[in-house]
Amino acid sequence: MADTESAPEGGQHPKPLGQKLLDSGLITPEQLTLALHEQRRRKTHLGEALVTLGFISDDMLSSLLAQEMQAETADLSGVVIDHEVLRLVPINMAKRYLLVPLSRDGHVLSVAMADPFNVMAIDTVEKATGLSLDVSAASEQAIREVLERQYVQSASMEQTLDELMRQSHEQLEDEAGGESSMIRLVDQIIAQAIKSRATDIHVEPDSSVLRLRMRVDGVMQQRLLIPKPMQAAVTARLKIMAGMDVTEKRLPQDGRIAFHFSLREVDLRVSTMPTCHGENLVLRVLDRDETTMNIKALGMPKAVQGMFEASLARPQGLILVTGPTGSGKTTTLYSAMNHVSSIERSVFTLEDPIEYRMPLIRQTQINPVSGMTFPAGLRAVLRQDPDVILVGEIRDAETAKLAVRAAMTGHLVLATLHTNDAAASIQRLADMGAEPYLLAPTLAAVLAQRLVRSICPACIETVDDAEERLAAAGVNRLPDGMPTRLWRGAGCAACDGTGYLGRTAVFELLRIDDAMQEAIMQGGDAQQMRRLAADQGMMALRDAAILKVLRGETTLDEALRVTA
Repeated sequence: MADTESAPEGGQHPKPLGQKLLDSGLITPEQLTLALHEQRRRKTHLGEALVTLGFISDDMLSSLLAQEMQAETADLSGVVIDHEVLRLVPINMAKRYLLVPLSRDGHVLSVAMADPFNVMAIDTVEKATGLSLDVSAASEQAIREVLERQYVQSASMEQTLDELMRQSHEQLEDEAGGESSMIRLVDQIIAQAIKSRATDIHVEPDSSVLRLRMRVDGVMQQRLLIPKPMQAAVTARLKIMAGMDVTEKRLPQDGRIAFHFSLREVDLRVSTMPTCHGENLVLRVLDRDETTMNIKALGMPKAVQGMFEASLARPQGLILVTGPTGSGKTTTLYSAMNHVSSIERSVFTLEDPIEYRMPLIRQTQINPVSGMTFPAGLRAVLRQDPDVILVGEIRDAETAKLAVRAAMTGHLVLATLHTNDAAASIQRLADMGAEPYLLAPTLAAVLAQRLVRSICPACIETVDDAEERLAAAGVNRLPDGMPTRLWRGAGCAACDGTGYLGRTAVFELLRIDDAMQEAIMQGGDAQQMRRLAADQGMMALRDAAILKVLRGETTLDEALRVTA
């Protein structure tokens, strides 16, 4: 983005960007004043502040800049750039100055720039390439998209790896923090993970190789074997990107990467762990554009969704979301917070870690090292006049007792718990020391969930021995009107031959009615709670998964694997 002045003409004093936008009628004086405050607060360019606030679009800004310098506006949609032209400008330089080389004609290099007035950038690129620049304007988003598509994906990971293998160990060490094919390899790994919808990237050192695996739809898949001599450089590059101490290799570290992919920014949460073969790295991919924070988008049955929303409408009480790691609890909780958040309510969260930033909600990161534990945070939040509190996880007796008491004193409390099903959560809280006489009137609902892989729609086909397979799984009675039919994915290019594409959630919702409250008061166990839940019509996780099997949403094998 630009907020620089244009070149003076005829000795006239150049107008600032803000005045140009005012003269063109694109913004109002009030909008300019607000944008100038935002520019100073964020220490950014005025153009970026105006776009962030939504007063102008990137295309409007680039068009104005192009008119001011009498340059053309480049249309980068679907542009294909020759690989030799791309090699003229290093990827880091292109990202730093937000420009992309388009073509070369003799000693002239045509480039598109987000800020065509950036004389320093033009001078730097001309010196680096030894060519004169012919500059056109383009929006920042369009340039970022081309950079991601053309640079990161112009060669495969295998081709980049072959290029690296021809380099010496010293060259690899030097390139970890500079402009290099090592940077391109790491960018390709992250881009490939995002394109594959991976939730985690595992960089695993072994005795002779560095193994790259990705968790796609909940299942680990091996993607690349990297030679051992490149391990230090790959690890160093990832730690540099995550803002970690590259020299510290004996202790675990945590960091975060903001990765620009296409037209969006994807967050990656990075953790390291020392092992006997070197540092193991796991990158959690947090792609908010791929995650819809909406209860209606969770795929709940209508009856379950209605009861869950009714629980969220209560002014006070405790709502639990349970399931193992990777079962979608975070998405459900954020969707619930988005549902209850409004200008009339004060909403706070205690999280470890904060995975997605949400507007209008005060989010606090748990940090046990500094003393900010869940109990300490919960005590502090209760002094902040909250209406709704999210406790990322109930891990100990103190947090359990405080969460119950907070719900008793007029707050709506949402929390997660690691249990196998909804009924077991009640006994788990009691085992933690939550008093039954407080828990019974406080607990509003418990939602248990799992994620099952969805059959790829491009290669779905029926299974021949449906009756035998259902009988072997213990499914002897089908819901009324359900045909005896099973499906599977044959495997195709769309699903990388797995037969699955994406995941869908299965739920069971336990409502706390009068009979359940009485059982809690008397110290009933999980088995008794399951019987009472069945009496009130709750569909168990296994039955909910089998229903999705009969509807052709997932396979029988997948349902049995996840709900075993």
